[in-house]
Amino acid sequence: MRTLNFANRNLKELLRDPLSYIFCLGFPIIMLIIMSVINKSIPPQANMTIFNIDNLSAGISVFGMTFIMLFTALHISKDRSSAFLIRLYVSPMKPSEFIMGYTLPIILIAVMQCFITYISAFIISIILGSSLSIPNMLISCILLIPSEIMFIGFGILFGSIFNDKSAPALCSIVITLSCLLGGIWLDVDNLSTGMKNLCQAFPFYYAVKTGRMALSGNYNYDDMLKSMIIVFIYMIAIYIISIVTFNLKMQKDQK
Repeated sequence: MRTLNFANRNLKELLRDPLSYIFCLGFPIIMLIIMSVINKSIPPQANMTIFNIDNLSAGISVFGMTFIMLFTALHISKDRSSAFLIRLYVSPMKPSEFIMGYTLPIILIAVMQCFITYISAFIISIILGSSLSIPNMLISCILLIPSEIMFIGFGILFGSIFNDKSAPALCSIVITLSCLLGGIWLDVDNLSTGMKNLCQAFPFYYAVKTGRMALSGNYNYDDMLKSMIIVFIYMIAIYIISIVTFNLKMQKDQK
């Protein structure tokens, strides 16, 4: 009950912020439209499939998660710097309950963001004459949930360590890495071996790959299972680190 009450408070705070709607919901749609227009101007001879609507929409969905991470970090860091969270420290709530109280409302927004992005992609695909598969879209949304939780974990971790001035800078590094190494804007599989191995050392590549495989209906189960396991491992590791870090910071702030 304590976790749900805290989660309800956080949801209301997030919904009051108009920037949440602009960056978490509006910006991915704008990027989807812009990149679709760019793809339309690329000649077929270039064989640039990375910007095709099925590849693009999954990549944009993961790109949108990075802004979820940013707002998570900002929300927690602001709570830490205010008297609100300090007052809650004297309550019987445990660090894990704080973490879940932050995660539940944000995962709701993340899932909504993914659905809205795919609905927009579906409309664009109809306009372009290549309609996306609705069942594949639903499967992709479901399979991307661990990736959403992973990015929320990053946000909780950064928000627990840094203040509201430093947290966005750290998040921007992760945003850049996810774009460059995740294969959102480039085809990682066609890169040189060294660069490809670097991309595969991070979970962002596997998050994008899972979404794209599900959306295209390319069910290479061994490959998909491997990608999901890697993302899941990162998700669990980040959450364990977040809980431990939050607990340590809570004990420090109480002194």
